[in-house]
Amino acid sequence: MGFAEVLGSGKFIVTAEIIPPKGTDVSGVLAEVSQFRDLVDAVNVTDNQRAVMRMSPLVLCHELAKTGLETIMHLTCRDRNRIALQSDLLAAYAMGIRNILAMTGDYPTMGDHASSKPVFDLDSVQLLQVIEKMNRGYDYQDNPIDGPTTFCAGAVANPGTRPLGPQLLKLNKKISAKARFIQTQAVFDATLFNEFADTIKHKGIPVIAGIIPLRSASSARFMNEKIAGVTIPDDTIKRMELAVDPVTEGLEIAAEMIDEIKPNCQGIHIMPIGGNGDTRRMLEMSCLK
Repeated sequence: MGFAEVLGSGKFIVTAEIIPPKGTDVSGVLAEVSQFRDLVDAVNVTDNQRAVMRMSPLVLCHELAKTGLETIMHLTCRDRNRIALQSDLLAAYAMGIRNILAMTGDYPTMGDHASSKPVFDLDSVQLLQVIEKMNRGYDYQDNPIDGPTTFCAGAVANPGTRPLGPQLLKLNKKISAKARFIQTQAVFDATLFNEFADTIKHKGIPVIAGIIPLRSASSARFMNEKIAGVTIPDDTIKRMELAVDPVTEGLEIAAEMIDEIKPNCQGIHIMPIGGNGDTRRMLEMSCLK
């Protein structure tokens, strides 16, 4: 069953994120995926995440698809103009990739090529509009293309930001641009997430909640300071500081979060720090296994 069909089935969805290598050897990433492939409905492949240069997600999505896995290819507007974005979409479709997560992208100063020039010719809403036009058989300038695509396009939202109004305004634009699903930034406050989910429930769009298992108090503080869209409560950081085994504590916190928000979302998206080695263990701690 393809990911689009899974979305429509009402099944509780599990996706997990992998990061392409900073080099040409994909064997390590493929080995990582083999540890959890039976647990997930699709694997997200990031696109130069946090503006750090890595292998194109096109290649890795293609390699994973050959093994029978559904993939969700991230596509950011930071590094490409509208011509290159459309070119990559056509290439992705030709390679069998059917699911796209449309993202604006982090600013280059966050990454390892801080002096590089950003593009941002389009934003994530406009990229969704591009995909919707391609699905109808046209490019962004309304010129016909040789056969329509059938992409299932998704978008990102941050359920923890307050005030919620600006986030909802942007999200409504994404839904109007035919986003089929939402994957959120990491959720560390169930109350804020459930308020967000209740507010958009009438939209009828599947919401897949982001989950990051913490590994240490210092990494939690780093994310609070350096990663846009992440807010980790002080009491969660305190739990990590007091933990005898911080990695296990982080998995328990994540499992508790899954249990608290499960009634109010259609799935979870796992974004692990340092790989998916503990993904199975975390899911076994939660109500999902």
